[in-house]
Amino acid sequence: MSKLSLVVPLTRSAFLAGVLIAACEPGPAEQADLVLMGGKVVTVDDALPEAEALAVTGYTITAVGTNEEIAGYVGPSTEVIELDGRLVIPGFIEGHGHYMSLGRAKMILDLTTATSWDDIVQMVGDAASRAAPGEWVTGRGWHQEKWTSTPEPNVDGVPLHTDLSAASPENPVNLGHASGHASFANALAMQLAGIDENTADPPGGTIVRDASGAPTGLMRETAQRLVGDAIARAGEGRSAEDVDAEFRRAVELAGAEALAYGVTSFQDAGSDFATIDRLRALAAEGALPVRLYVMVRESNEVMDEKLPDYRTIPEGNDFLSVRSIKRQIDGALGSHGAWLLENYVDMDNPGLVLETVEDITGTAEVAIRHGFQVNTHAIGDRANREVLDIYEQVFAANPDATDLRWRIEHAQHLNPADVGRFAELDVIASMQGVHATSDGPWLADRLGRARMIATSYVWRDILDAGVMIANGTDVPVEHISPIASFFSSVSRRMNNGEVLSGEHRMTREEALESYTINNAYAAFEEHLKGSLTPGKLADIVVLSQDILTIPEDDIPATEVVYTIVGGEVRYATPEG
Repeated sequence: MSKLSLVVPLTRSAFLAGVLIAACEPGPAEQADLVLMGGKVVTVDDALPEAEALAVTGYTITAVGTNEEIAGYVGPSTEVIELDGRLVIPGFIEGHGHYMSLGRAKMILDLTTATSWDDIVQMVGDAASRAAPGEWVTGRGWHQEKWTSTPEPNVDGVPLHTDLSAASPENPVNLGHASGHASFANALAMQLAGIDENTADPPGGTIVRDASGAPTGLMRETAQRLVGDAIARAGEGRSAEDVDAEFRRAVELAGAEALAYGVTSFQDAGSDFATIDRLRALAAEGALPVRLYVMVRESNEVMDEKLPDYRTIPEGNDFLSVRSIKRQIDGALGSHGAWLLENYVDMDNPGLVLETVEDITGTAEVAIRHGFQVNTHAIGDRANREVLDIYEQVFAANPDATDLRWRIEHAQHLNPADVGRFAELDVIASMQGVHATSDGPWLADRLGRARMIATSYVWRDILDAGVMIANGTDVPVEHISPIASFFSSVSRRMNNGEVLSGEHRMTREEALESYTINNAYAAFEEHLKGSLTPGKLADIVVLSQDILTIPEDDIPATEVVYTIVGGEVRYATPEG
């Protein structure tokens, strides 16, 4: 049975059926609405690191302590969950993901399971046979490095569009790479996008071509927008009602997936004002399934005008926060888009610049002016250095600006000379543990082994330098599971069984902090969430195993038993 099939109606009584124990007479303490008893409660709070039980009143945590102490909060109407020794931790906070992309990915072809190009052609052909002529067939999740064989013919390990075009001659096709930094189109899609051998590469992007100069179908980085614009044109006649219904469906699907894996808060890495408007409306209705921390992604001119109207600081049980900006200086290593100090070993260039240093510097100045955080995507070592240079320049010009908590998103490949600069500038490294083990098997193909060891995913160097790491998955680039990313963080074990630079492992405590209190701090929300502290939001996860003590190889089998948001059980397994 899939995880999503386990999501049940969001009524506490339905979730707790079969797990309530008889209520005690209320003691001297106030009666709580919800009590969790008989487990191991790891609070991520140094004041009381570990307990057995906790009480919730309304949407906040009332008390944490021993079973005997918390029993005093149980009254006739208190709902009680008997934990049977299971682990309770703060709700996981997804530190960097793409919320709407996750929801939409659940509505198109899932290509993550494909082990070959032939698999993808078959999936597209089947979808095209069910589609009306002219209807777009879209999917996401393919990765050429994860196929069991390299297709022939190919360019840079990626096939030509011929077989895909034959499988779907009457339906345009667009298939997103797992990284989100490339896509693949068939002949009809390229025709509708106006792409042929004479089409120039856009700034920051590449239309990949074969030896004759004809487009292969692969679009790197900003070249994807050419096909994206064609898809947008095809949807221009849709009704407002249909657009709204699709948006709501994507929000629901993303939320269901997040809750099933213990994610109670989600830091969304880049949405425009139109998307934020829709999310605001849902927040006002109480219709957001998880808490969202949304990073604005718009032009400097538009942000300078509108940011004051969009600044949203959560109070009480609010589910939406807007106080940060997302920029992107380079692409991904897998698609040869990361900006490097030296050329790739398998391609004679140093990668791509997607947004210029000058433009991002302008963003930093806009952010300082309006009191917004800046979170810049940088993967390559040159990209990270350039972003640190931008931040240093803007900080020096604005010495009165304090507690900025600016971030670099991903920070995957760092020249050793730049690691200490994160600490000197008080910049947060927003990294994703699972990226290291997912990318590890092919990193040396891009960088060479020596450079990989010196620069790639150097978490221990970062932590030892006193730099805060905020963890996540970059979903839907990777699966949303915090348990999978936690395991990657503490084991560095790749899917081939080998360990990637094991000296950079996190401790289990560090990994848990990176997914809870660190992510809360990275969003200015450590006073609200990130630890199981009385007075904070009752965002809580119950796990089937103790990921802090069980054998390392057993961690991936851990399941989420309950996900509680604001004191409301929003996900439970039937056997919970």
